[in-house]
Formats: sequence, C-alpha cells, structure tokens
Amino acid sequence: MALPKFLQPYLASYNLSNLDQNNDKKLIITEVLNKGDDVALHWLLKTYSSKDIKDVLRFPTRGMWMKSVLLYWIKILDVKLPQKVYQKAILNLNP
Repeated sequence: MALPKFLQPYLASYNLSNLDQNNDKKLIITEVLNKGDDVALHWLLKTYSSKDIKDVLRFPTRGMWMKSVLLYWIKILDVKLPQKVYQKAILNLNP
C-alpha cells in the first residue's frame, strides 16, 4: 500500500514509492515518532498496532533516535528499555 504524501517530510531521505507500509514499518514508525506532526502521528496510530509501535521502541534501531524523543515515547507508552540499549539508539553527532 502506498504511503500518504504528507509523510514525505518525515522520510525525507527516502522515496515514498519505494517504501512498503509493512516491510518498512520499523523505519516508518521510527521516523514518524521522531519527527512527525499531529497528522502524521494520527495516521501512525491508525495504521500500526500498539504492539508494532511498542516493539519498535523496545528494539530501537541503533543511532536513529533523538534523545529527548525516545525518552518521551518510552515514558508515554510505558516501554521498559535497558540503559545500554537506549544509549545505542541515540543519534550522536559528536561521537
């Protein structure tokens, strides 16, 4: 299924027509949670299950998350994340 065009700003490095809603759900969920506005977040919550979203938070992609955003979502959705996993998930522009 094609992704809505309003998601392009949150997936700016990707061609939406090359992304698949199911196969690329981890990337899509990560980027929308990281950068999305109210419309994008509403779409995300309608499109993916709570389990899918929480699984992305439980097993975050290394170096893809803004620190404050990841902290916000794990608190809001009550996801337990080991400190080591949290630290590896954070985008660090000054390694």
